[in-house]
This record gives sequence, structure tokens and C-alpha cells, in this order.
Amino acid sequence: MPRPIISADELQARLGDANLRVADVRWYLNRPGAGRNAFDAGHVPGAIHVDLDTDMSDHDGFGAPGRHPLPSPAEFARRMGALGFGSDDFIVACDDAGGMIAARLWWMLDSLGHRGGCAVLDGGIQAWTAAGHELTTSQRPNPAADMRLADQWRNVIAREQVANGRPQLVLLDARAPERYRGEIEPIDPLAGHIPGALNVPTSANLATTGTLLDAASLEALYAPLMDPGKDTVVSCGSGTTACHSALAMRVAGLPDPLLYVGSFSDWSRSGMPVVTGDEP
Repeated sequence: MPRPIISADELQARLGDANLRVADVRWYLNRPGAGRNAFDAGHVPGAIHVDLDTDMSDHDGFGAPGRHPLPSPAEFARRMGALGFGSDDFIVACDDAGGMIAARLWWMLDSLGHRGGCAVLDGGIQAWTAAGHELTTSQRPNPAADMRLADQWRNVIAREQVANGRPQLVLLDARAPERYRGEIEPIDPLAGHIPGALNVPTSANLATTGTLLDAASLEALYAPLMDPGKDTVVSCGSGTTACHSALAMRVAGLPDPLLYVGSFSDWSRSGMPVVTGDEP
């Protein structure tokens, strides 16, 4: 499989490629419109803004009533094509959150077999500027393109399957420890976690530089939690940052997990049991 991350220097060296497209997916919890504002204030040259709420989600899609259900594959392909992303384009997703939002776009394209390939900018906007590369406010939308993707999401699991199959699953919760424990909950209706879920926050995937840990370190983090006789399922608040866990496992060379798309936002809105504290 192609490497799912790309360094700032590697991206800069490819900026002139005709089939390169950069997707700026910056997004901030409880701050609607802030991602677009950040993009307008400065972005990687040639980047196109892709919005988590409107371009990568569908309120009534797979994972509802969670906060970021998936659109249908056909609708997602249409939206990406309208933004100027084509089937043969190599797409690099970037954010300023260590890849935790960008990984959602990577996962979606990977799940649907995007033939041009996709990667996450390792370290995001911060790594780009730290490497001495400039941001721009110039915007030149790309013409609409032909984006063709598979017609079904791969490596997904629904709430009912999680609820009925928990003994046969290794369920990982990628949220911050204080949200997992139920000490705070800034947006979902209940505080706590799905019974049986283990907390592996996405922050554990990152080095102090904000880039992903090396493959050996990521393998050491995730491999002991996996069971060859069980499916590994990643979850978070709304099926977004859990994709960063899937990205980390891919870099580590481990089997791809299933994504519980609805995650805790779906679980907590659906009358399912919730527990608090440090224990699964």
C-alpha cells in the first residue's frame, strides 16, 4: 500500500505536479466557520478548502444520529469532483491538529479505493511553516473534475453491530482521557464511554513535534491491544479523530480496524448504556 503520510518537504517538492491536489480540512469543535476562516488567512499554495460538516458528512447518512455521519459514496464523489478533485489526483489532506481531522478525508478516500492515492501532511500546517515553506492567501478554485469511487464504504461498523458484538470486538476510544472518564463532555448529551471500550487517545499517536510517531512506536502502542480472534474497532466522538487511529495502525503495518462511524455521539443519542471512570 502507498505510504499514508507525506512530509512537508516531500509535499513542497511536488507542488508543481499536475495531478497533485491539497485539501485543507481545518475544523474546530463548537466553532462553525472557523476552519474556513483559518484557510482564508493562509494555506498551502494551491490548497482547496474541504469542510468536515458539509463536504465530508451527511446529517442523515450512515452513522446518524451521530454528529458526522458519512454521506453516500456517490454523493461524496460528486462533492469532491465539484471541488476539483479527480480520480487520478494524488490528494494530500492537511490540518493544524496533528492530522486528526485530515485523517478523516484520508480514511474516506482510502475506504472507497481512490485510485490516485491519498496521504496526510505529517505535522500539518505547523510542520509546513516550521520547514520554512510559505502560506498564501491566494485562491484559485480548480475546475470540476471526474471523481469515481467505489459504491460502498469499507471497514465500517454500525451501532447495532457494536452493541451485539462487544464480546467479539476490541473497541478503542480515541477521545481525550477526561472525556472518556466522563469528567467533561463539551458537546454530546451524556458523559462517559461505551462499556468495554479501551481509551487510546489520538494524542498518543504523536511525537512532541506534532508528527506521527515512527512505525515501531505505533506498533508497540496498538499491537498489544489487538486480538487476532477479534475485530478491532476504533471510535471517538463523531467518527472523525478515530480515523487518526486507523492512520496510525496503517503506518505501523497493522491490520486495518473497523470504524464505528457514529461513535459516542451516536451511542449517547440512542439510549445505549454509558459508563464513567478509568475502567472499560
